[in-house]
Amino acid sequence: MVYFERKPAQPRATHFDVATERGNVAVALRRHPRARNYTLRVGNAKGAPVLTMPARGSLAEARAFLDRHAGWLVNQMGKLPEARPIADGETVPLRGVHHRIRHVAVARGTVTVVPSGEGPLLLVPGRAEYLRRRVIDFMKREARRDLERASLRHAMMLGVRVKAIRLRDQTSRWGSCTVTGHLSFSWRLIMAPPFVLDYLAAHEVAHLQEMNHSPRFWHLVESVCPETRAARAWLNKEGPRLHAIGVS
Repeated sequence: MVYFERKPAQPRATHFDVATERGNVAVALRRHPRARNYTLRVGNAKGAPVLTMPARGSLAEARAFLDRHAGWLVNQMGKLPEARPIADGETVPLRGVHHRIRHVAVARGTVTVVPSGEGPLLLVPGRAEYLRRRVIDFMKREARRDLERASLRHAMMLGVRVKAIRLRDQTSRWGSCTVTGHLSFSWRLIMAPPFVLDYLAAHEVAHLQEMNHSPRFWHLVESVCPETRAARAWLNKEGPRLHAIGVS
């Protein structure tokens, strides 16, 4: 009997590298069962560009598509806001107001907001290497409090019930709603002015009556949130900057 040595399977490619003036950019590859064409999406400063390809597409075709659109990709990435670190001495917006981060040399304690001559400060105790995580945890707690209040208020006005609220850090949407009454929001909304957070809460709560974006849906949203149009305009213009905060 003759035995043939089986060659080990080659790992499937997960990304392509594109050379730019800023260095190599990794473009993530995603096979989608319903995709008919190759598409390229830039996203935001938080995530890598994504090239979506048909399930039966070839890597050679995907690479050729990317090479043809490399100029467009570089141009679009140049429009993205620069990443802003969460670090001692930097600023981070809280409810639309910039707060200067100050690390304080005490072992324990909670993150607190205090006034100062240079504007509000965010005092962060604990070890320096945990500062970023502690700031984000603080922002999440504040976001949950504000979103719960706003969502329950709008739910009462519309006569619907919110079963649960979850916080995430999704980049493709600011909020979502399920037919079972579960709402999800980006915790980064706490960095926006309060009227923007209030609009997102009204938007998702209104979906508990209308799971669509019909004229009736928008009428519901505007009936409980008069600043809907202003909030949408703010998000379209300033939203990408929020996603760039705290990106490594």
